[in-house]
Amino acid sequence: MDADLHRQCVNTLKGLAMDAVQKANSGHPGMPMGMADVATVLFTRFVKFDASAPDWADRDRFVLSGGHGSMLLYSVLHLSGYDVSLDDLKAFRQWGSKTPGHPEAGHTPGVETTTGPLGQGFANAVGMAIAERTLREEFGAELCDHWTWAMCGDGDLMEGISCEAASMAGHLGLGRLVVLWDDNHISIDGGTHLAFTEDVGARFEAQGWHVQKVDGHDRDAVSRAIEAARGVTDRPSLIACRTVIGQGSPSFEGTARTHGAPLGVEEVAKTKARLGMDPDATFVVPEAVANAFRDAGRSDLREAWEGRVAGHAEAERFRSWVKPDWRKVAESVAWPVFEAGKGLATRKANAKCLQAIIDAAPNVVGGSADLAESNGVHLGRPSMNRERFAGTGNIHYGVREHAMAAVNNGIAYHGGLRAYGATFLVFHDYQRPAVRLSALVGLPVVHIYSHDSFWLGEDGPTHQPIETLLALRATPKLDVWRPADATETALAWRQILERTDRPSAIVLTRQDLPIIDRSRLPEDGVARGGYVLVDAEDPKVVLMGTGSEVALCVQAAELLAERGIAARVVSLPNRERFWEQDADWRASILPVGVPRVAVEAGVTLGWERYVGDGGAIVGIDHFGASAPAKVLAEKFGFTPARVAEVAQGLC
Repeated sequence: MDADLHRQCVNTLKGLAMDAVQKANSGHPGMPMGMADVATVLFTRFVKFDASAPDWADRDRFVLSGGHGSMLLYSVLHLSGYDVSLDDLKAFRQWGSKTPGHPEAGHTPGVETTTGPLGQGFANAVGMAIAERTLREEFGAELCDHWTWAMCGDGDLMEGISCEAASMAGHLGLGRLVVLWDDNHISIDGGTHLAFTEDVGARFEAQGWHVQKVDGHDRDAVSRAIEAARGVTDRPSLIACRTVIGQGSPSFEGTARTHGAPLGVEEVAKTKARLGMDPDATFVVPEAVANAFRDAGRSDLREAWEGRVAGHAEAERFRSWVKPDWRKVAESVAWPVFEAGKGLATRKANAKCLQAIIDAAPNVVGGSADLAESNGVHLGRPSMNRERFAGTGNIHYGVREHAMAAVNNGIAYHGGLRAYGATFLVFHDYQRPAVRLSALVGLPVVHIYSHDSFWLGEDGPTHQPIETLLALRATPKLDVWRPADATETALAWRQILERTDRPSAIVLTRQDLPIIDRSRLPEDGVARGGYVLVDAEDPKVVLMGTGSEVALCVQAAELLAERGIAARVVSLPNRERFWEQDADWRASILPVGVPRVAVEAGVTLGWERYVGDGGAIVGIDHFGASAPAKVLAEKFGFTPARVAEVAQGLC
């Protein structure tokens, strides 16, 4: 591409960004204008894509981590021939459009990941690079041979998650990951000198990255830097692209004014005139510019790849990894059987289930944030390291809970692997932004949480999650499981494995729980989120619980029976899934007119709809304390006698 055509491409990207933001009267024109040179070089020379096959498994992945600059990506997608029309650009940020305010995966063709909260996309890119490296080692470059590109800004690098993820990427030597940093020295409040003066390049070098600095408006310098990054395959690369935010705006370039607001009709016209464009024309796409981007698409490479897959000896296994039938996988698992009457912590039962799963499905990968033994995810296979990815599956995330969740999102976005990550339930607070995004998109990531309540005892209130279950359940499209014993853990895992339209959280105990005799367990009871565990003729009260408190309800029912009060015990391993069932089913489990008592070692908020009018809740609406678990149970009122007393008061 000659200099004149490059300049036309850059100006077209700037014009589309200015016009769309101005028409919407909302958005961020500065970043697209500042990074238009870099985007033009990247997409016309380096990114491997085929717009006619957006889901091609061996395409390069591109992540716009600074998702506020979405008009840059939407414009590139339109020019490159994706199903993003000029009318879609004109509908930027409008109801029902393909061009929402921030990129959304699954909503806009060509968008690989949902970004907006800064740093998330950076960490997603690390997960994508892990998935690519694993699959390339497993199946060879004939079937998997692509790169991960990310574009980020100062805000991404200020967020702590990017530091966590960068450290992990450097440790693993992810050589096919290239991050282009929009080094424009501007944040919303003004210049980065106000709060961000560290030597970013030195930081990344210390974390094991290859680092270059270039003039982001010099197309040849940018191209040479990308070529150099492609030549470094033993570590990830950061290219610091020194740019001017809002470049071209006579009044506002280089200022925070261009970051998050339209330039204004007059300023847009002045900018276009300065760039040699028609100041009165909007949404202009010269044919030569569209051809330059569309000619960069590689349908020839995609077709050659499809031919290799079709004739490859590993073709069927490769397809089963890329698009597995998880229901069939779940059916193939040799699920553990647990003996009734014995005691076992659900975190330990979880370990047995997870081992059985990976024995049947080697494309399940994950690990713990430095708590593998405690979480029950220390499994019998090697750990991933910079020399070996394939055939491992155990990922050591280190004490990086937030990055763990976001990296696993990236693995899920990439496809080919099913990811899980484990930590203590109380540390979900460190993960919440990434877990929320996995739910928003519907990524089938599994979040494993052990040490689920005050029952862990002596570690005290800092480690005793009281409100966290409610926070998980408050997240739409997050499947939350709190199994009552080892068998229910296995049944919950089967449901988790089969469900691929949303993430799951499984919440587990540190302490042993009695394994319940399930000879009368209805086959679909766990699948429907709740069922009658212990019944009585003409029950006068219903005791319902989750997790460790189900056994408490069983003991309380026995005390009530001794007093001549018939009690039904209901287990609700997935409270929200139970509520999704039809009203008749719910009434068959929780009969209308029979008083109910809910028992759970967490805040009481949210249980009102389950107990109804006249019911009672045994919960804990205060923080815990440091003491042995049995002492805390007495102090907090979690004993069979107390539950029986509350229930008897309703009869």
